[in-house]
Amino acid sequence: MSVGTRVISLLPSATEILFAIGAGDDVVGVTHECDYPDAVRDLPKVTSSELATAAANPGDIDRHIRAARHAGSSIYRLDEAALAQLNPDLIITQELCDVCAVAYSEVRRAVRRLPGDVPVLSLEPRSLDEICRSVEEVGRATGSTDGASRVAESMRRHIRDVRAWAPPERRPRVVCLEWTEPLMVGGHWVPEMVRLAGGEDVLGTEGAPSRYVSWDEVVAARPDVMVLMPCGYDLARTLELVPEVASRPGFDDLECARRGRVLAVDGSAYFSRPGPRVVHGLEILAAAIRAKPGGPAPVGASYWNQPATSRRALIEPAAL
Repeated sequence: MSVGTRVISLLPSATEILFAIGAGDDVVGVTHECDYPDAVRDLPKVTSSELATAAANPGDIDRHIRAARHAGSSIYRLDEAALAQLNPDLIITQELCDVCAVAYSEVRRAVRRLPGDVPVLSLEPRSLDEICRSVEEVGRATGSTDGASRVAESMRRHIRDVRAWAPPERRPRVVCLEWTEPLMVGGHWVPEMVRLAGGEDVLGTEGAPSRYVSWDEVVAARPDVMVLMPCGYDLARTLELVPEVASRPGFDDLECARRGRVLAVDGSAYFSRPGPRVVHGLEILAAAIRAKPGGPAPVGASYWNQPATSRRALIEPAAL
């Protein structure tokens, strides 16, 4: 692929990758959801959402998404005029999830209307190693191979370091909720993260998509640790959702509830986006799995049913 000097990122994780590898100055346009690092906030936005997600609850969001899919429409709008005006020579997107970004087919249609032959790089990671390799792929596409190699190797080093941690006394049963109404459990790289962190993801499948589950399935899974990581939600918004989950029948009898092991995390930053910060999500899980009751929560996470004094930092996000 030709080296891009005017890059449009249609994926928040790709935007994070571009800035991490030193290609941030090449980025001329991003999505309305790109919020990290701070430098991206002032860049032109080429997408918008049909959803009023800031005020909507998870159930409303899910119903809107289902209705849009049924009607054959998208929940995102791609501003083709802005796309053309920015004159990109590389566009980065994905095909893995039509809820995470503008549909790939829509991107391809828009690109065909642009002058010249603008390459489209689609990132499709399903595992931690594939996330590392996608960093290197973006580096090759932008001529930032040295920076990409540095970031990818740093990510792999952090993964090796977590794997080298002393194992927990007993591998706990873990449930990772990626959505709360209806309930969904995390897939793709999330179950792998749980395993490498020292736990057993009892409802998710490594490499497979996230899936809907019933509350009865969650109860039957008997989780020792429950992690709430709603896609697109930061820690503050996730904490607002915990009471709804905790009000479900049988919750108080779960081992995770009795032992104060219901963890709310910043899913948007550390779990949902397949970018460099996912390794801190791995560290969050590893620390939470080994933490003693009443102990502090990792940075980017909070135990909702423990005293505020237990919400101080246990580990800091590691520099990449």
